[in-house]
Amino acid sequence: MRKKSKKMLLIDLPVMLVLLCLDQLTKYLAIENLKGKPPVVLIDGVLELQYLENRGSAFGMLQNQKVFILFVGFVFMAVILFFLFKLPAEKKFRITHIALSAIVAGGVGNMIDRFRFDYVVDFISFVLIDFPVFNVADCYIVVSTIGLFLLFMFYYKEKDLEFLNFKQNRYREIK
Repeated sequence: MRKKSKKMLLIDLPVMLVLLCLDQLTKYLAIENLKGKPPVVLIDGVLELQYLENRGSAFGMLQNQKVFILFVGFVFMAVILFFLFKLPAEKKFRITHIALSAIVAGGVGNMIDRFRFDYVVDFISFVLIDFPVFNVADCYIVVSTIGLFLLFMFYYKEKDLEFLNFKQNRYREIK
């Protein structure tokens, strides 16, 4: 591993750990303060804190499919980590490192819940649009994914993404 790559991992790992701890803290607080109680209204008719045990995946799909959800999660996490290791340590990719670190933290946070409780603790409810209840880890994943989509669509140029071309990378190593 290159020296610059190691330096970026020293940034990636603390970002992951801080976000993971924040996610787990909010879920702990939700269990302690919301479980078995009526929703806490933050903005009447718009936003509430409401305890929910989600035994499915996104939007409650795949109910009680813990093993399958964990398997898909591990595969997805491996792909994200592989991409994170391949990502250049250049300044223009720092936000991508942070976004990928946030996705990993969110995924690990929800996996921890599945292992500990057999469900994911959700507690943020947008009642205005009747949106499914979600948690902080879900926010990390969704916001980071949207950010990455925008970066790859509008910011990075084809030349910036050459590191993803495996054949070209092998050719460079042979030279």
